[in-house]
Amino acid sequence: MKLFGSSGIRGPANKVIGPELALNVGMAVGTVADSIVIGKDPRIAADMIEQALIAGLSATGCEVTLGGLMSTPTLAFATADYDCGIMITASHNPAEDVGIKLWNPDGMAFDSQQQERIEHIIENNEYATVIWNEVGAVKYGEGFVERHCNKILSKMQSSNKRVVVDCGCGAGSTITPYLLRKLGCEVITLNCQPDGYFPARSPEPVEKNLGQLIKAVVAFEADIGIAHDGDADRMMVVDEQGNFVSGDELLALFALQDKQEKVVVPVDTSMIVDDALGDTEVLRCRVGDVYVAEQIKASGAYFGGEPSGSWIFPDVSYCPDGIYAAARIVNLIADSPLSKMVADLPHYPTRRGTIECPEDRKEEAMQQIKQSLEMMGDVTTIDGIRVDLEDGWVLVRPSGTESKIRITAEARKDVDELFDRVGSIARGAIQ
Repeated sequence: MKLFGSSGIRGPANKVIGPELALNVGMAVGTVADSIVIGKDPRIAADMIEQALIAGLSATGCEVTLGGLMSTPTLAFATADYDCGIMITASHNPAEDVGIKLWNPDGMAFDSQQQERIEHIIENNEYATVIWNEVGAVKYGEGFVERHCNKILSKMQSSNKRVVVDCGCGAGSTITPYLLRKLGCEVITLNCQPDGYFPARSPEPVEKNLGQLIKAVVAFEADIGIAHDGDADRMMVVDEQGNFVSGDELLALFALQDKQEKVVVPVDTSMIVDDALGDTEVLRCRVGDVYVAEQIKASGAYFGGEPSGSWIFPDVSYCPDGIYAAARIVNLIADSPLSKMVADLPHYPTRRGTIECPEDRKEEAMQQIKQSLEMMGDVTTIDGIRVDLEDGWVLVRPSGTESKIRITAEARKDVDELFDRVGSIARGAIQ
């Protein structure tokens, strides 16, 4: 597909994602749906994209409800009452980026087939526009955040934990601090004022961006620190000692919380999950929350997620819900410190990294990398190139949202040697 990456349509505002594209997406979505709800994160370009989407949707006779500033999980939850939901966000991408993501009423993002249909309509100019007196109405909706909060609260136990919440100036500011206070927590907020410039830190909640949160957890003697990305579909955690908890560790902890027959993870997930879950079947899929959701739905798995911080609980929604995950992790530490839970998991040395790669070089570079990696071990190509070795594995895949190639390596020994060897192969193929 030309427009959709692994998580919607994203790119720099007015370079890749501008009013013309948003107008066309609006007309295409309005061609297949009659009622739409729109939400947005605080990005500077969000209002511009919203206005263009409204024009396109209205031109097809679609009724549009504006939800305003909200998290992606809140928008996905609100979509239950509409034919489709549209979230204007670039999620964890930098401030200059903007994006559009489409949602079904069950909280699942548009799947591959639906995305292809939208692209086909745009490419072939097959818009179902209406006559002048059938143009769609636009109205403002209310109560979306409160209803999302109440849904989560109905599934949670109360908690008196002290929590530091870092929303990174993103859309999670509208809901997570309030939800956790209603849950009974003592909440200390950090960067919880929405600001599309994201002045406090980069929106991506990775360890290198969470220095403020780590210091605050220690300084306030908190039980846990919680961080979101720009639209709060992601959630990452710092334990009570100020240690960043990896996404693989969180995957294992969430999966163990309600351990059942099947769990879904992407191909870049650690062996930690397999070994921690024992007889639970671990299903691997392409990287991207929509693919995790598709596999959960198809297999009947009870949980799925990504090490990047996306957690999907199908009993609530097929959308990665960083808000619900925040409440879940607070409940999880009710009787035991998070650091102890993490220490009890199996651990293997892992390295993740990225190499810059122009979009027009990705395909040829991956072909060259594949030829080299086939000589190392058993290769699978669910998403990118994964090589399984006797004492570990390595995965090379092109990013679906950025001009990068991602490398992940895990091994019981000599992980640095494995990572550096494959990194050298990848750099040679890109040049």
